[in-house]
Amino acid sequence: MTLKLYNTLTRQVEEFVPNKQGEVKMYTCGPTVYHFAHIGNLRSYLMEDILEKSLNYLGYKVTRAMNITDVGHLASDSDTGEDKMIASAKKEHKSVMDIANFYTEAFKKDCKALNISWPQIVVKATSCIDKYIELIETLLKKGYAYISGGNVYFDVSKLVDYYKLTNHQADEMVVGAREGVEADNNKRNLSDFALWFTKSKFDSQELKWESPWGLGYPGWHIECSGISLKYLGEYLDIHCGGVDNIFPHHTNEIAQSESYLGHKWCNYWFHVQHLKNENGKMSKSKGNFITVDSLIEKGYNPLVYRLFCLQSHYRNPLTFNFDKFEGANSAYKKLLAKTKNLTLNTSGEINQEKVNKYKTQFADALSNDLNTSLALTCLYDVLKDETLNTATIKYLVEDFDKVLGLNLLNSNKEQLDGELLAYINEKIEERLNAKKQKDYALADKIRNELLQKGITLKDTPNGTEFLVN
Repeated sequence: MTLKLYNTLTRQVEEFVPNKQGEVKMYTCGPTVYHFAHIGNLRSYLMEDILEKSLNYLGYKVTRAMNITDVGHLASDSDTGEDKMIASAKKEHKSVMDIANFYTEAFKKDCKALNISWPQIVVKATSCIDKYIELIETLLKKGYAYISGGNVYFDVSKLVDYYKLTNHQADEMVVGAREGVEADNNKRNLSDFALWFTKSKFDSQELKWESPWGLGYPGWHIECSGISLKYLGEYLDIHCGGVDNIFPHHTNEIAQSESYLGHKWCNYWFHVQHLKNENGKMSKSKGNFITVDSLIEKGYNPLVYRLFCLQSHYRNPLTFNFDKFEGANSAYKKLLAKTKNLTLNTSGEINQEKVNKYKTQFADALSNDLNTSLALTCLYDVLKDETLNTATIKYLVEDFDKVLGLNLLNSNKEQLDGELLAYINEKIEERLNAKKQKDYALADKIRNELLQKGITLKDTPNGTEFLVN
């Protein structure tokens, strides 16, 4: 099965070919842990999780790394303004490390609630200072960086293809801020970005390290490059993030990584579109955001949000409102209703021909630039296929859910206990014996007894199946 993905670098859907056959090295830009993640942030992580699980489903072995930004992420992406971690620590009257630890655990909790697998490699930015210093020293030696005002900057004028990820010209780009721009007079060029800050800037910074350029701390962009290079090596297959990471963060990662390495670094760039509400993009700075906990407080299963995201393509902007979300909630309840009997009722042998047919359809949907909407359609087709016995349906639902992550079978296990299963099986056996004895009156009586308890029997060529209404 050939996987095709949209590559931001080439601006087209193309066949995915990893550097090493059958193996994928994947990097995810992780959270800056200064506040709770909102569901807009989590859409990116959710779709990256779908990508990883799809790669596994299609037979690839994935090694995925993610950073935890606990230092150096400034309020403006133009390398100006206050460090987000410091601002949060001041506001909550805690240390930066206390803030980082608290919100890292909160993020892990959100990921667990949404069935987002925790990457094999998760690295705090503060743990790789030596690697950042090594990268910066090399960039200075190669002439790609310079020291000014006590800080170290990358000189973008040294590159002819600095804007290759965005396909823009220098004068078409904003200085590099999502939420505000301030001039930094230490820079030679407006688009230059900081690799290292010393005590000459932000003396209030709580976390500082000794470096060849003085006591200071790393710039935000160098952190992802350093962590990826240290844990995934010189050749990266897929780099993920939200569309707001394309410029300047991912643009700067490419610039510094490839200048350091001397060769192409990452082949495929995977970006997830924004989640919006009626007022525009969800944003912590604007205060118009919703968290997983707030959904739970309203009585929703967090996996309803996972389904909500799966219903739309990752490259399309998605608008959230509670009317639309209620539709996803209704759809999720119907899915649970359709699958609740599968945890107990598995009569018949698995029809391998049907399994192969549906697995191919499902894999085709995933291979088509992660068409999760079409993958869901495949699931619905299985559930309404009257030619399938419960054993085959259960196998396929369980198989598809390895990617979809909707907990369709696990969520139902709690609804039916062992005593009920034993009772149903006992009554089915009694009815079978009654029919063998041609005591059809007793057989009908047992059927009606079960029906009054909300259990419907269905006789099939493979045996008697039941539905719990």
